[in-house]
Amino acid sequence: MSDLALEIRAVSKRYAEHTAVDALSLAVPKGTVYGLLGPNGAGKTTTIRMVLNIIAPDEGTISVFGTSNTDRNVIDRLGYLPEERGLYKKMVVRRALRFLAELKGLTAKEADRRIEYWLDHLSLRTAEKDWGSAKVDELSRGMQQKVQFIGTLLHDPDLVILDEPFSGLDPINAQALKDTVVDLKKRGKTVIFSTHLMDNAERLCDSVCIIARGKKVLDGTVAGVKADHGTNNVALGVAGGRERIAELIKDQGLVDRVDDQNRFFELALKRGADPQAILRSIVAAGVDVQRFELVQPSLHQIFLEKVGATNIEPGMTGHG
Repeated sequence: MSDLALEIRAVSKRYAEHTAVDALSLAVPKGTVYGLLGPNGAGKTTTIRMVLNIIAPDEGTISVFGTSNTDRNVIDRLGYLPEERGLYKKMVVRRALRFLAELKGLTAKEADRRIEYWLDHLSLRTAEKDWGSAKVDELSRGMQQKVQFIGTLLHDPDLVILDEPFSGLDPINAQALKDTVVDLKKRGKTVIFSTHLMDNAERLCDSVCIIARGKKVLDGTVAGVKADHGTNNVALGVAGGRERIAELIKDQGLVDRVDDQNRFFELALKRGADPQAILRSIVAAGVDVQRFELVQPSLHQIFLEKVGATNIEPGMTGHG
């Protein structure tokens, strides 16, 4: 029996002159949260659609739980939240969810039982309001997204695929979704989500794969990826003189890149650079240093280093 929930081997997909996915290979272990990361247009959504057998790859093979993804029984073990939400706006929420559940083979009675559980679990039914009795178009965007998320989970899939799940969510609804992802992992489920938001991936994912222009840039556990990029980064927090910091650091010739995180600067040092030399020059310039810490680079920094703005084509959003 395979230990992998998903294995993609040398998969490619082309649209006319555009190669959306280029010889992509990756392996997702069972029971993990896996991030498929990349800029808009990187090939994330195209990859997901091939996994779901919505479209076929031009080359390569895809297996889910050790079986070809063309097997209908395997596809029924998947749950999918698309980036483009697709609920029937004039349907009552409970009816819309029952419809989705019945498409996956649930009886109306079992569907209703699970619907009530999830409405409670995601706070769509409270003492003040039962949103399950409302029409879909009466709900906020965040609530509609939670309803579609429920529809993804009603048949209790073993592999849950979420395409840009945090897009447009307020912090409360985003937290509810994150909590559910963590709970799914605790139950032995595998969760794959695609995103271009590195902060969410760093907090949630066990492993990640970064792709750009359809090609894999790197993959591995989050801890391993960060360790491979060393601790040659400094988090610098200052009380004043922020406008002087960038020029001051640049003048030293010891830093490759400065990323202003608002509350602090993240400095990527040149190879062999002495962090203490930077600290001494900043203190000598009269800057009040509140934080100076050697840190592992964030996924955001690694993403910028490996992908970079120059590798992202302007307006490239199709076949994402």
